[in-house]
Amino acid sequence: AGEALAGIDPNLAALEKEHEEITKVKNIEKIEMGQWEVDTWYFSPYPDEYCRRKVLYICEFCLKYMRKVDTYAQHRQKCEMRHPPGSEIYREGNLSVFEVDGKMNKIYCQNLCLLAKLFLDHKTLYYDVDPFLFYVLTEVDDEGCHLVGYFSKEKQSPEDYNLACILTFPPYQRKGYGKFLISLSYELSKREGAVGSPEKPLSDLGKLSYRSYWTWSLFSVLHQRKGNLSIKELSKLTAIKMEDIISTLQSLNLIKFWKGQHIISVSQVMMNSYLHGPASRFRLCQSEFLVWEPSEKT
Repeated sequence: AGEALAGIDPNLAALEKEHEEITKVKNIEKIEMGQWEVDTWYFSPYPDEYCRRKVLYICEFCLKYMRKVDTYAQHRQKCEMRHPPGSEIYREGNLSVFEVDGKMNKIYCQNLCLLAKLFLDHKTLYYDVDPFLFYVLTEVDDEGCHLVGYFSKEKQSPEDYNLACILTFPPYQRKGYGKFLISLSYELSKREGAVGSPEKPLSDLGKLSYRSYWTWSLFSVLHQRKGNLSIKELSKLTAIKMEDIISTLQSLNLIKFWKGQHIISVSQVMMNSYLHGPASRFRLCQSEFLVWEPSEKT
């Protein structure tokens, strides 16, 4: 529990090493997008005629993909888009998030999914984007809004999933943006008056990220609200599903089953050491910068 609380999971390095060693079946070697040239990780079902060259050129604003560098250069001169389509729902400093409807902006969202698949080994959504909303995170400068990452979410989820797929693109990894996107998904659930959970199964690295966020969120509430809180009350306050709360606390040996109910046993010292340690550096969604209300469900 001590290592987990300190944010130093011994499995992380092993998982990343295993990831590097996996034989990757790739149809595109590299992409050039904006100022970045990035090696791809996995296969993505781009049309065959775009997979016969080592480099695929992608506009960082509209996500149009091109085979030839000359075409790419001409497109960059002409493209008028400087931010994702849809509504800007979050602005904090140089961070901006756009909500993009897969039905209203089909080509953009399909291109986003194809691009993301180059860095995800398990993604299956490419073309059927209509039932999804996409929350696109960008870094903003004088040139425009540069694509950092995103998560997708079903418009209607009978299983109460608040996130279907999540990715931070390689140039922006290890900057805390994954935790930001996770925290945004729960902030949206709070605004909806709902509890949510990510679509299962999670990857091993996904489990680590979520477990870290869940621990922070639960400890924050427990630290602020001294006294007895039930699992149900914690779920309502954090928008985290009860089974995710129980599994997180059990993994830290902080939950006991007594007289037919779960009892949380955690000290202020333990919470302080976590919240003022690695967790204090988490980059999280701040609710005051979120301009968003849930739409009427039909």
